[in-house]
Amino acid sequence: MKQAIINAVVHTGEEIIENGVVIVENGIIVSVQKEIPNDIQTIDLKGNHLSAGFIDIQINGGEKYYFSQTPNEETIQDIYDASMKYGTTHVLPCLISSSRETILQGIEAVRDYMKKHNNGVIGMHLEGPFLNPERRGAHSIDQVRKPTDEELQEIINKGKDVIKVITIAPECFTEEQLNMLIESGITISIGHSTITHKEAKYYFSKGINLVTHLFNAMTQFGHREPGLVGAVFENEKVYAPVILDGMHCDYAAAKIAFKLKQEKFFLISDATFLGRKVANFKWDNFDAHLVDGFYRNEDGNLAGATISMTEAVQNAYNHLNVSVDEAIKMATTRVAAAIGMENKFGKIKSGFPASFVQFNSDLSKIETLDLTL
Repeated sequence: MKQAIINAVVHTGEEIIENGVVIVENGIIVSVQKEIPNDIQTIDLKGNHLSAGFIDIQINGGEKYYFSQTPNEETIQDIYDASMKYGTTHVLPCLISSSRETILQGIEAVRDYMKKHNNGVIGMHLEGPFLNPERRGAHSIDQVRKPTDEELQEIINKGKDVIKVITIAPECFTEEQLNMLIESGITISIGHSTITHKEAKYYFSKGINLVTHLFNAMTQFGHREPGLVGAVFENEKVYAPVILDGMHCDYAAAKIAFKLKQEKFFLISDATFLGRKVANFKWDNFDAHLVDGFYRNEDGNLAGATISMTEAVQNAYNHLNVSVDEAIKMATTRVAAAIGMENKFGKIKSGFPASFVQFNSDLSKIETLDLTL
């Protein structure tokens, strides 16, 4: 059955079309045009705006379950369902530093889920366990470790069609191990790392073009040692995702980052849970407690975020002095490009999934409009 979304300001990801018409059939976008076909079911947006649904490449839990604690289909479904409530139609459930057994269990859970459900779960993000313990943040010291050739090869072999992003501290790898990971085709993101500016430049020269939550758990910018943050600012190819909640980084810092990174600046939630419904959580040596709207562990460190991608987009518009279209791109086209999936998701374009958000002119009201179901 064909449907036409009409009377919409369409943000395609490439242009803005006033009074646009989006034709959808069997959950796929057929075309974007100006004319309304005869004898077709219509969805009238009454002048509201329309864009592709948001993409979140780092989300740890839904409204009830935490993926690293219970890496199973029920948790993945919870993450997906909760995300859909907040404008996010495509997700990478994130597994933080865990045992080898838990990592493999998470990989298989996502693989099995994707086989059963043709929806917006597009893989997983493995954040750790190969991180620098000095910058581990809320990750358990018992789980953070250096890779062995055997464990790394097993993760690559079992996860190469499921893991879309892996966060590592490259200084914990041998040159051979790093090359092994680069050659796997998995998108590598540098995070939880103590590398210097000079070292960061070297790793970027090897083709790594992504970092994990800019500013957090990395060496900071200084005028004598620019650190990993400075290397990100300097390199035009490197993507810089930010947790835009006003706590993980000040809005002024995010504004500076956007001015320097432009189309390489994008948003993530890094939500421990969505909806702020879980007040206290403990798993293994990881704990998170809701304090003044933010998750902190018993040591007082931030323990993941509480914001949704909708809130992140609204914060971008309200605090970074960007246009509505710019804020939307930070959660759609740029996210897809950062993980090499720009030809599959994040745009309103023929052949792309009919997963949308509709919103008003100041982004104060954002709703999911999913026609793939």
